[in-house]
Amino acid sequence: MAKAKPSDPLARRERQVMDILFRRGEATAAEIIQDLADPPTYSAVRSIVRVLEQKGHITHREDGPRYVYLPAVNPERARDEALSHMVRTFFDGSAEQAVTALLRMSDADVSDAELARLRDRVRKARSSGR
Repeated sequence: MAKAKPSDPLARRERQVMDILFRRGEATAAEIIQDLADPPTYSAVRSIVRVLEQKGHITHREDGPRYVYLPAVNPERARDEALSHMVRTFFDGSAEQAVTALLRMSDADVSDAELARLRDRVRKARSSGR
């Protein structure tokens, strides 16, 4: 079977497993089961991680008899790609619209210090040509 691109869409359970691996950094199948809501069987989780590995989303290392699974892409790169996709899809490519939506959220209580840091980051991004 040909290896798929890490950008291939994920099924719901695959996305849940990826979320766990990004949050934890790495995990065994047993640890993944602990973190899943309404977890499937151990065999099902092993099947999910095998598929994710075939798709190129995760890799593993051996720790004695156990396999420890970890994302194949570093979390920062995955975050940037996901955010870029969200901005293109839901905000017509507009960073301004995305930031406005974040600030409009009821739980987005931005302090004066956070606003000052945001202004500073905008200035730095402009000066670096972004």
